[in-house]
Amino acid sequence: MSKNRVQIFDTTLRDGEQVPGCKLNTDQKLVIAKQLDLLGVDVIEAGFPISSPGDFNSVVEISKLVKNATVCGLTRANKKDIDAAAAALKYAKIPRIHTGIGTSESHIKFKFNSTPEKIIERAKDAVKYAKSFVEDIEFYAEDAGRTDNEFLAKVCEEVIKSGATVLNIPDTTGYCLPEEYGAKIKYLKENVKGIDNVILSCHCHNDLGLATANSIAGVQNGARQIECTINGIGERAGNTALEEVVMILKQHPYLNLDTNINTPMLYETSQMVQHHMGINVQPNKAVIGENAFAHSSGIHQDGVIKNRETYEIMDPADVGVTESSIVLTARSGRAALAYRAKNLGYELTKIELDTVYPEFLNYADDKKEIEDVDIHQIIKKCNIFKSKIEA
Repeated sequence: MSKNRVQIFDTTLRDGEQVPGCKLNTDQKLVIAKQLDLLGVDVIEAGFPISSPGDFNSVVEISKLVKNATVCGLTRANKKDIDAAAAALKYAKIPRIHTGIGTSESHIKFKFNSTPEKIIERAKDAVKYAKSFVEDIEFYAEDAGRTDNEFLAKVCEEVIKSGATVLNIPDTTGYCLPEEYGAKIKYLKENVKGIDNVILSCHCHNDLGLATANSIAGVQNGARQIECTINGIGERAGNTALEEVVMILKQHPYLNLDTNINTPMLYETSQMVQHHMGINVQPNKAVIGENAFAHSSGIHQDGVIKNRETYEIMDPADVGVTESSIVLTARSGRAALAYRAKNLGYELTKIELDTVYPEFLNYADDKKEIEDVDIHQIIKKCNIFKSKIEA
């Protein structure tokens, strides 16, 4: 793999499905897994096999289906979990076991009632045991965001010796600031023996709205895998949004980092996940929200009509959106009205536009948005017919 290539680890079917009320059946998971494979994700985390018979079966069937991506199963640091994952991944073309344990002081003391030394031993044992089943082992240091860097480095070094191929550094609670998370990745790159032989991975949560920023800070400091979900779904406030990090890397070529994602498939994939999960994407969602390429301010509309790049940093086609939309509201100007009218077949002169525009504003004050049928009515009311372009 190129040093400038960032792997995309999609956990929509595992972490994303942990949203209350969003349980998917196996058939739905297969539909999404097939789409993710076509999208070009490098790793599909298919589920948590030990958690239920249904999840186990889903991982089995996804393993049979996926042709290109690595298929990953999550476990805790114990043999029963790892046995279940290994069995579920039996048919995977490229299998990965994802195992780990909490490493922060809070997790060690309150969750495990243990000691740092015992946590390291459990981590090593889990990686060694998983390695007896598959070659590709990802280790997660849960709550790494709040873990002391020196201790985290020690854990990482020991699991590398035990056979880990990927180190997942999760900001499990979404607490880190980007500079803190980036510095943590940098510290590990500089202080862990053997770190150049493994892939560092970012797994960031969005509790403070920083998941995307933290993931980008991570790859800027040496991580080469981002763990994310379609639409940013996931526990609590969600995970890093796949579409956001992918387009950030695409739109900022000076970062000299890229992914294997087929970006024109992003919008349809977002819609598919929205449909099966039953979670509507907020209209102002970055990249794939309904308003991501919509313009209602007169100043913005005038600029976009003259040249799209005045107010759009992405080409809608790059994410699978047909075109930008000019939304007519009371904030819209004459240019936007003339543009929409022309699309309906009305070539309005300046004098005619001056006549129509006040009537348009009267309509717009009564309605949130002016539709095509309203434009026809407004022009008819103003007795303007001769400018209609002949079909």
